Order: sequence, then C-alpha cells, then structure tokens
Amino acid sequence: MTSAATRPTDPDRLWSVDEHLEDILTTVRPLEPIELQLLDAQGCVLVDDITVPVSLPPFDNSSMDGYAVRVADVAGAGEEFPAALEVVGDVAAGAADLVRVGPGQAARIMTGAPIPPGAEAVVPVEWTDGGLGEGPVDGMRARSLAPEGAEGHVRVHRPAEAGAHVRAAGSDVKAGDRALEAGTILGPPQIALLAAIGRGTVRVRPRPRVVVMSTGSELVQPGEALGHGQIYDSNSFALTAAARDAGAIAYRVGAVADDADTLRSTIEDQLVRADLLVTTGGVSVGAYDVVKEALASVGDEDEAGGGVEFRKLAMQPGKPQGFGSIGPDHTPLLALPGNPVSSYVSFELFVRPAIRTLMGLEDIHRPSVRATLKADKALRSPKGRRQFLRGTHTGGEVTPVGGEGSHLVAALAHADALIVVPEDVESVEPGTDVEVVLLG
Repeated sequence: MTSAATRPTDPDRLWSVDEHLEDILTTVRPLEPIELQLLDAQGCVLVDDITVPVSLPPFDNSSMDGYAVRVADVAGAGEEFPAALEVVGDVAAGAADLVRVGPGQAARIMTGAPIPPGAEAVVPVEWTDGGLGEGPVDGMRARSLAPEGAEGHVRVHRPAEAGAHVRAAGSDVKAGDRALEAGTILGPPQIALLAAIGRGTVRVRPRPRVVVMSTGSELVQPGEALGHGQIYDSNSFALTAAARDAGAIAYRVGAVADDADTLRSTIEDQLVRADLLVTTGGVSVGAYDVVKEALASVGDEDEAGGGVEFRKLAMQPGKPQGFGSIGPDHTPLLALPGNPVSSYVSFELFVRPAIRTLMGLEDIHRPSVRATLKADKALRSPKGRRQFLRGTHTGGEVTPVGGEGSHLVAALAHADALIVVPEDVESVEPGTDVEVVLLG
C-alpha cells in the first residue's frame, strides 16, 4: 500500500472526494479485538457470532399473577357457576420445590414463577375471587399480610385453554440458536440478551478514541468574554459531539493558538490517548495556517509510512484537506478546514467513515436517498466541484437551508441532510431528483 507520505505529491493536483476517501479507508484499519465486561462493551462492535447456551425462558413460567390450574377443572366456568378449586400452595418466582396440582386443585402463582407439575394453564387473579369467597378481585393479597391465601379454596369465573398465560420454555430463543451476529453494535437490548443467556464478558472491537482540537489565536472558550477580533470556538464542540455520535470515545482539546511549536507539542501529548486525531483550521494557504508547519515535523515522521499530506479537493465546501499518520504508532490524522460548515461537512464525508472503519463496521456511511428538490430558484454549483448544500428532508422532498457560505452555523443547526450536486452539474432546477445524504 502506498501511503500519503510516500506517494509523489503534486501541490496543484485537485483530488476528487472519492479519491481522498479511498485513500483514508485503505489506510485506516479496524482496532484489535478485546474481551470486555458487558457494561464496558456498550457501544462496541461484536467480533464473533454469539450462540445461545440455554433456552430462554429455560422453563415454562407464568406471565401473570394468578392460579395454576388444570384445563378440565375450569372448563365451563362462569360468573354464575364458577369452578371451585382447592388451593394447595404458593409458587413464587425462583421457587425450586414445587407443589403438584392434581384434579380439582390450583396453586397460587406469581409472574415469572415456574409452572408446577400437573398444571396446564394459568388463570389471572382478576378471573377469580382471590380466595375471598366473593366476586372477582383486582389483585392478589401479599402473602405476608394474608398467609392463608395459599390455602383454602378459590373460585374461578372463566375457563382457560391449555398454555394460557404460560411462557413456554424456549419461546424467546432456543439453545443453539444464534443470539447475535458478528458486527452488531451492542446497545442496551443486546447487552440485556447477553446477560440473559449468561454471558459475563464478550469479545468486541473497542470504541475508537478520537482526539479533536481546533486551531486559531482568535478562538475563545464558550462562557468567556470575547475580545476584539475574537470568536467562540464552536468547531471543536461540533466535531467532538459528531465523533461521539459516530460511536467513538471523543476527547476535546481546547483551542490551540497559531504557533507551530505549541501545536506540535499539543499533538504529541495527545498521541498517547488517540486512535485517531482530528484537527480543524490552519490547513489553507494563509500566513498563519500553522497546521501544515506543525505537522511537517511531529512525532516520528521519518519512519516509513509516516507524515501528513495536504491536498486540494474538488468539493465545496471543504477544498483544503489533510490526511496521513503521525507518531511511533502511525496514528491516523485528518486535518479539516476551519470554517464551521466546511469542517462539519468534511467530518461527515471523511472522519465518520474512518471512525466506523476503526470500529470494524461494514456500514460506514450515512444513508443516501433520492429526493425532489423543493426550492424557489435553481441551485448554482461551480463546475468541476462536488457541492454539498444543507437542507431539510421530509416526505420525499428536500429544501435548501441557508446560503452557500461556509461560515453559516445557524443554517447548519437546522439542516438534517446534505444535498449533493455532482461535479458535472452547474445548475439544478426545482423539481429535479437529487441525491441527499441523511444526517439524522
């Protein structure tokens, strides 16, 4: 594989979006699997198929509080002529020693308790007099308050079919079934299933650790007072949140001033906790765009395969980009432009797929659909550039939001999609079918 650092570079070459993305994806590799406790594995990607060792539920159990009965004993039961049964005991959840239900008998049973021998169905307590000798009851008295409730007789006012209100063994999953497939992201329901089948640990690819830092002496931490010529640092917050949304463990570093030595030192300090580094700002052609200068000599750039290449892409917004690897472990680094919209669009196109690749996922891209352009006038796009416009998508239509400026954060906050205008298209008329990348 030819890396960014070893490939002959042409500073005037205009890379396509697809070429740049392919270069990233052929360089970034999934993280090595590790064994984690269940709760530590939340958000991680499963490495192996999981087979069920024991059926769920492992035994027939009641889905209601009520009485375990034989079907024949309650056949024809009604309000006027209820079936009177002898109550032979209680069956609670977790019970091991079970009473036997014989002809003319019933056992008071709780939700989740195993069905006792001889019983064929469960009648909810609401179908009975609860052993009180009166009409139907709303619930069951606590055993501590009425221990005699497990004895005596109960009147059942409705019949029950075989298996009524019984959760059969293996009705959820059976032993030998595949519970979860490799590649599954472990969320709360998946972790619940793993715990239910007795798995205490699981082999996963860990969530990537992503360090995000923005550059610029003009940037101020939100909450502090702005001086003349200063703005609040929004990019590092946006990209850190986006990295977490993509599945990463993301760390935000406060804005770094336009000083190459300071930036270089900061990046080197962050390598110890990074599987991926993301910078924003300082990649253009200005006199104070120091990311290029700092990354020219950070870490072990002289090792084979190391270094970061800065490029011009045939896209709008987001023309200036940087990609490569730095440090002794060749940690991937993506350098994004500093304008807020350019930065965020670049993240969606390049950083998010890199994060998902590190996680070991096959589906690494946002979903893309076709939609009808709803607009007051035609959309203009520069020839030879793939343009990404913010929009809102609903009901098969997409409407542009805000203008074309790459600094318009407010419009970005109201968008849930990107409208894609291909490189060979300079004008898109309202009503045209367009490609839309869904962000939500």
